[in-house]
Amino acid sequence: MDNEKLIEELKRDEGIEHKAYQDSLGIWTIGVGRNIQEVGLSQDEIEYLLVNDIIQCTKELNKTFDWYKDLSDARTRALINMCFNLGLTRLLGFKKFLAAMKAKDWKKAGTEMMDSKWSKQVGARSERLRTMIVEG
Repeated sequence: MDNEKLIEELKRDEGIEHKAYQDSLGIWTIGVGRNIQEVGLSQDEIEYLLVNDIIQCTKELNKTFDWYKDLSDARTRALINMCFNLGLTRLLGFKKFLAAMKAKDWKKAGTEMMDSKWSKQVGARSERLRTMIVEG
């Protein structure tokens, strides 16, 4: 069987959607006709998406903050975790936290991140990330 031809035909017939949508039967679908309600994602697909999202966060943080590359491993992971959860645009709203990070004032950065609506929303996650920021 000609897999390349089949892929071309399915893309033509199903279309390519980069965001979830409801098909003509109201079934949530993504990509090339992937029924995400019933088929969902395999573990490999979940891991692939996660790695891509981490790579994207890392690129955005590197591009946005000149001090990012100098962070310890724990602080790097904490900032990626926040970016992953919030998205870069909302993370940029944490101005006092980011200023403290730039100044390497870890205690203040930890205090500032906890002084947010986000901290209350994510609960124990923010406590774990604060510890990573403060202790490095």
